Amino acid sequence: MATVSELYEGRVRAGQLAPDAAQRSVLPALDRLVRDLATQPAPAPQKSGWLSKLVKGAAAPSPASAKGIYLWGGVGRGKSMLMDLVMEAAPLTQKRRVHFHEFMQEVQGALEGVRKTGQQDAVRPVARAIAQQTRLLCFDEMQITDIADAMIVGRLFQVLFEEGVTVVTTSNRVPEDLYKNGLNRQLFLPFIGLLRERMEVIELASATDHRQNRDEGGQVWFSPADSIAHGHLDAIWREETGGAPATPLVLEVKGRKVELPRHVGRIARASFWDLCAKPLGPADYLALAEALDLLFIDGIPRLSQSNYNEAKRFVTLIDALYEAKVRLIASGADDPERLYAEGEGAFEFERTASRLREMRDADWGRG
Repeated sequence: MATVSELYEGRVRAGQLAPDAAQRSVLPALDRLVRDLATQPAPAPQKSGWLSKLVKGAAAPSPASAKGIYLWGGVGRGKSMLMDLVMEAAPLTQKRRVHFHEFMQEVQGALEGVRKTGQQDAVRPVARAIAQQTRLLCFDEMQITDIADAMIVGRLFQVLFEEGVTVVTTSNRVPEDLYKNGLNRQLFLPFIGLLRERMEVIELASATDHRQNRDEGGQVWFSPADSIAHGHLDAIWREETGGAPATPLVLEVKGRKVELPRHVGRIARASFWDLCAKPLGPADYLALAEALDLLFIDGIPRLSQSNYNEAKRFVTLIDALYEAKVRLIASGADDPERLYAEGEGAFEFERTASRLREMRDADWGRG
């Protein structure tokens, strides 16, 4: 099986990747990880899904996990691409790549189920069930802003490591900046020490944002979000839907309804406020992304401390759309890089702006 370095250089020779010295500098660490995984004893395979059958009672001892990788750096530097190469090179069948938001939603749902059984320590059986199915967990975009996630993630990862799970994650923050200024952050600090102990922390210090170098196709982002932009979206909407009459889209998510005002098939249209002014969360946006191939968003405003909660939801929405390869056509107050110029949340928005820039390629998400 090819190493990460061999896969990388093969893509460079094929013209699929532009050579990048910073990316090449981290390849030896990724190759080390794959070698360690190849020599790690495999646990007995389990047939059931980790959420459908939680492990009960004593379990057989698990092999020690290989030391993982925490790869951090600026947006568009190739972190996710390198993690994909690790997934391809890892000589395992029990491996999974998942967006961190999505994974934590699954975990919170599983914890809720275990707590209903009256177990005091709900985290351990959930973590053990994950470990029975997965030896390599690759998380894209680790960021922790939710206090519910922050309070359980240390315990969860501790048990995962004990059970022999190796973790690779990308982030645009150094570990010490995770959950920065969060409520009760002192309770979160041991998790940072755990990451440092069980994972090799590597900065991908490339000077190039590779997403910015994509050729843009037909226009799909219109600013400012005025009547002219609205007219452009109307014209594209008619073209994409064939002029078919639109109806509301209503999705059932965990017993509540998520509604968008207009949809035709797998195409929907809503305003920024329809999507982000309501108390929606990651599960809601993941459900929307699963139901759609194309989303129109009207009137994305400038973002700042004054609309912080709406901005935070918008970031989560774009994460869900991006991961699901949902095409986006939108009008905004300014270009993505200038939507959130300063204040709390501006740093996190740099990644969102980069993703919006990439999604402006009219061929993005078309397979």
